[in-house]
Amino acid sequence: MHPPGICGPLAGVAALLSLTHAAAEPLCRPALTFKQVAFSPMQPPTMQRRWTAVVAVDASRCTADAWGHFEIVFTRLQEFGPDTESAEYFIWVAPEVTVAVNIAPSEAVERYRIGMVTPCPCAK
Repeated sequence: MHPPGICGPLAGVAALLSLTHAAAEPLCRPALTFKQVAFSPMQPPTMQRRWTAVVAVDASRCTADAWGHFEIVFTRLQEFGPDTESAEYFIWVAPEVTVAVNIAPSEAVERYRIGMVTPCPCAK
C-alpha cells in the first residue's frame, strides 16, 4: 500500500526521465593530438616565453558543424617553489586549432597532455 498522493507524482517523474533519456542525442568525442609544439625565445622586458601548439582535431565521429572545449594539462617546473600542475582551456574545431600559453621566466614546461574534451553530437 502506498500513501495517497505519492503514486501520481512518482509516475510523472519516471515518465519524464524516460522521455529525457529517449530524446537525448548520442554523444561522441573528437580525437585530439599534438602536431607541432614550440617555445618562443624569451621576450623582453618580461622575459616570458610563449608555448604554442597545433592540435589536430579528428571530429569525423561528430556532426559537420561540431565544436567544443578542451583542456591542456601542464606540469610546470618552478625555479622558486614546488612544481605545479594546471590546466588551460581552449576551443576545438576541426581540422585543427592553434593554441598558445605564456610561460613565466621562472617556469619550464616539463609535461603537457590533453585533459577533458567536451563531447559532440554524433554524425548520423
